[in-house]
Amino acid sequence: MSNFNPLLDIKEEVKQALLHHQAVVALESTIISHGMPYPQNVEMAKKTEQIIRNQGAVPATIAIMDGKIKIGLTEADLERLARAKEVIKVSRRDLASVIAFNKVGATTVASTMIAAAMAGIKFFVTGGIGGVHRGYEETMDVSADLEELAHTDVTVICAGAKAILDLPRTMEYLETKGVGVIGYQTKVLPAFYTRDSHLSVPLTAETPAEIAKVVATKTTLGLKGGLLVVNPLPKADSLDSSYINQIIDAAVEESKQQGILGKEVTPFLLKRIVEKTEGKSLAANLVLVYNNAKLGAQIACAYFQTQK
Repeated sequence: MSNFNPLLDIKEEVKQALLHHQAVVALESTIISHGMPYPQNVEMAKKTEQIIRNQGAVPATIAIMDGKIKIGLTEADLERLARAKEVIKVSRRDLASVIAFNKVGATTVASTMIAAAMAGIKFFVTGGIGGVHRGYEETMDVSADLEELAHTDVTVICAGAKAILDLPRTMEYLETKGVGVIGYQTKVLPAFYTRDSHLSVPLTAETPAEIAKVVATKTTLGLKGGLLVVNPLPKADSLDSSYINQIIDAAVEESKQQGILGKEVTPFLLKRIVEKTEGKSLAANLVLVYNNAKLGAQIACAYFQTQK
């Protein structure tokens, strides 16, 4: 573990935790640069990190700066990322070029998984993963997140796939790729803003320790690829499914009319949904990130207890 990749710039707190086999939880940075306005994005990032610390784990927010992958951001790094106007949204295909050309980049689920695995971090918390987009039969638009889950050995804790996606096809893709999906205290896939998509999940766990045991067993078996833990919003914060689905459908139709394609689709849709829900979707998004951070840290701590 002491021979870290030279293109990693690991914050000392994170490095020491990794070297001493302590619980570390990775966090993406696209939500900071592309998901929320300043200063709300900084407040969200700091609160998320504090929730992880409160559970006994070390947070490691990941971003691309100064020709390196930063594993853990300082306050100055966070401010720079949150305020910058020209931040590139970095997935696997963009990683090498953004580093080579010394650009500022925010990591998606896929690139955060890659960076976490390079650093030896086994757990990663996000809001929701990408997946198969609606209208796939015309656009062939599938998020790189799914392929990363098929290959990269990181456990991802989220509130399901983003509700703007084709959820049945996303689940089918994960099954085809052999990605384990565990519902935390739920038998159905949460749909980001809502608790219930009416799609069943193959496995349910009632405690963080049960999930940690699955991760430990998967590691011992040497199975490649990630594990997806889906954690529904608390009931009090879940939006009504018919209400939010009508808004999503309208936003998807608007994106088609405007000819928005590729990686611009998701930020466009999420922005329009925030506007149409008058901020209710953003409030739900914040709650689910904090909820996932707490669970992810609990799973990471439980895992490292099994390793002692």
